[in-house]
Amino acid sequence: MATPIKDWSKLEVRAVVHFLFSKGTRPSEIHKQIRETYETKRDSITWKHPSSPATKKFKVQRSAAKVRVTVFWDAKGVILLDILPQGQCMNAAQYCSTVECLRDAICSKRPGLLRRAVVLLHDNATSHSANLTQQWMQRYGWETIPYPAHNPDLTPSDFHLLGHLKCHLGGMVFETEGDLVGELKNFFVHLDLHFLRVIIYSLLLRWKKYIDLHGDYVEK
Repeated sequence: MATPIKDWSKLEVRAVVHFLFSKGTRPSEIHKQIRETYETKRDSITWKHPSSPATKKFKVQRSAAKVRVTVFWDAKGVILLDILPQGQCMNAAQYCSTVECLRDAICSKRPGLLRRAVVLLHDNATSHSANLTQQWMQRYGWETIPYPAHNPDLTPSDFHLLGHLKCHLGGMVFETEGDLVGELKNFFVHLDLHFLRVIIYSLLLRWKKYIDLHGDYVEK
């Protein structure tokens, strides 16, 4: 009989270390990325005397262009990676078009899933909560998990996946948008499936804690 895992946070870190080590990342760099991604508020506090000067921060140069990416994934890997063309905004109509592409991707990559149930977890962005989007979900019988405000750890993409993407792209310079898009695809294609499964399963524990506390906020 398998022993239940009580501390999913430790398993998450182990999965991250395994994923980075498999990519040939140096131990010192792995430690740096772990600290940057999992740094708590307590770790980031700076103790200063009231008369101490204000903390100086690096000025970040504005990017020449940005790429908006929408990624849908589950415990088995990435299902759809959608790149929004330059000059377009993610409104309700555009999001419904993206989800329509997701439906086609599910048909080809997850045969049979549409006949059972599709449950989406996304935040409360306007394009997600718009009436047009809700009507699309109802038409196909898809469900969405309620997203509690001020609980980013209940959104695995923001709390885990995109944090590691940020570390992966750190320090890189791309001459063209195509180079950036290519690196994004490379990152998502080579994601460790064990890493994704740990994130999904740990979400169950986080949701249980949230429900047991009747939606109250917890630090850890």
